[in-house]
Amino acid sequence: MKDIKDLDLNLLKLLQAVVETRNTHAAADKLGISQTSVSRGMAKLRETFGDGLFIRKAHGVEPSELAEKLAEAAEEMFNPILKVVESYQSFEPEAFRGEITLAMNIYFLELYGDGLYAALSQALPQATFKLVYWQEDSLAELLNGKIDYLIHFSAFPLPQEVYTHKLQDVKLCLVARKDHPILSQTSDWQAIHPLPIVRLAIDGINSKRVPIEELYLAKGYQANFTLVTHSVRVLTSALKHSDAILYGSNFMKVFDSQIGTFPLPAMPKEMREIAISGGYLRTKRGFPLYQLIHQTVQSYFDGVIQPEQSFDRHPSDE
Repeated sequence: MKDIKDLDLNLLKLLQAVVETRNTHAAADKLGISQTSVSRGMAKLRETFGDGLFIRKAHGVEPSELAEKLAEAAEEMFNPILKVVESYQSFEPEAFRGEITLAMNIYFLELYGDGLYAALSQALPQATFKLVYWQEDSLAELLNGKIDYLIHFSAFPLPQEVYTHKLQDVKLCLVARKDHPILSQTSDWQAIHPLPIVRLAIDGINSKRVPIEELYLAKGYQANFTLVTHSVRVLTSALKHSDAILYGSNFMKVFDSQIGTFPLPAMPKEMREIAISGGYLRTKRGFPLYQLIHQTVQSYFDGVIQPEQSFDRHPSDE
C-alpha cells in the first residue's frame, strides 16, 4: 500500500460513489465525469490500496471491507468540511444537505424527539438527521465534531469547550401507579422510604451515588433501587405492575394513562425541580448553521408547556 498523504481527495469521492452504486458507469453519472476518468481513478485507487479493493462482478463491482471502511472514513472527513464551508458561505437553510447529529438523555429522546425532529426538518428541509441517546462515548464524539448538539440535564458535568444554555425548567413529583397503596394516602418519608425505586440510567457520570440516594442517606435511610434502565417502556411497566416509585415529572403521564403523580416528600428546594440545557462546541458559536440549530431547539422548548401539577391523592386527602 502506497503512502496516502498525497492522495487526491477526488479519488475518495470516486471511491464513495463506486461503493454506493457498485457500478463504475453509475458512479460516473453520479459524479458527472467521464467513464475514462473513472477508469483512471480506479487504477490509482488500486495502485494505492491494492488490487483487492474492488472485486469485478457480472454487472458491476463488489467493494471489499477495506473499500467500505474507506468510504465511511471519507464521509466522516468530508462532513465537517462541508459544514464549515456551508456555514461561512451565504448560508441558505433550505439548501443545506449535510448531516446533523443530536444526542440527548434517552428520556428526552422519548419525550421530545418527534417534536424536535419536526421542528428541525422544517428549518432544514434538505438535511439528514441523527437523533441518538447520550452514551459513555458521546462527550468524546461531541468534542471531535461527530455530535453537533446535545440536550441533557443542566447539572450534567461538561467541559469548558462546550457552550450550554438552559432550555426549560421542569417541576418534579413522585410517579407511580394511580392506585398506589401508600402514595394515595401520604408522601411522608416514614411511609415511603422502604418503597422500591426505579430510575433511568444516565450514562457518562462517574459518581457512585445519584442525588436522591444521597438524600436518603442524609435522612438515615437506604434507597432501595430495584430497576435502573435505559428503556422508558420498561420503566413504565415496572411502575404499573408494582409498588415502585420514580422521582420524576408529570410528563411521565404521556407514556401511559395508568401512571399517576403524587407530591414529593419534604426535601431541599433545589431538588424539587430540574433544568434542561442544550449545548454545542464554543468554536461553533459563530457558525450560522449552529446558530439556527440552537434557535430552532430553543423555539421548540419555548412551546413545550409542562402540565399543571395535579396529584392522584386519596379522596380523604383532598
